[in-house]
Amino acid sequence: MPRADEIDAAELREVIAKQKIADVLARYSRGIDRCDIETLLAVFWPEATADYGSGPQNAHQWARATVAALRGMRRTQHALSNMLIEVDGDRARAETYCQAFHELDGDDGGLEMVVGGRYLDLLERRDGAWRVSHRTYVMDWNRNTVSTCRWDDGLYTGLKIRGGRWPDDPLQVFLRGGQAR
Repeated sequence: MPRADEIDAAELREVIAKQKIADVLARYSRGIDRCDIETLLAVFWPEATADYGSGPQNAHQWARATVAALRGMRRTQHALSNMLIEVDGDRARAETYCQAFHELDGDDGGLEMVVGGRYLDLLERRDGAWRVSHRTYVMDWNRNTVSTCRWDDGLYTGLKIRGGRWPDDPLQVFLRGGQAR
């Protein structure tokens, strides 16, 4: 029987795999919210499929069409939580909860759309890299209201570092070693 302070190699490999998968899923949020197509495409294997409710399609084609549509919105933010990952060798299954905020223009001003759902992902490791091979999106709830965003009054007046789309988001400066401004 191993001692309590000994590291089990198989368990360590599983923990590392789960962390790498969690990183892939977080990069999805970065790619989609910044409309950074290269980051988003790197989440999926080239032949991957994605089904967001209207049937499976090539994930790379889906990503390009979705980024084009999101560029027409004011902003989005996908927040991931409750991530369960089961690793089986070079394959894995993940269920990841997501709340996605969208602000867009409407006939009477800004609209807010918040969607709660889950990503059911099949992932594969190839040459040491994990990526999604199939995604099914499950919508659990949604809320749509008139936008209440405030940018230049009250408490928000001094908050001048604001998110944007690629390549204008402060993240790009930060990734190059500078300070986001």
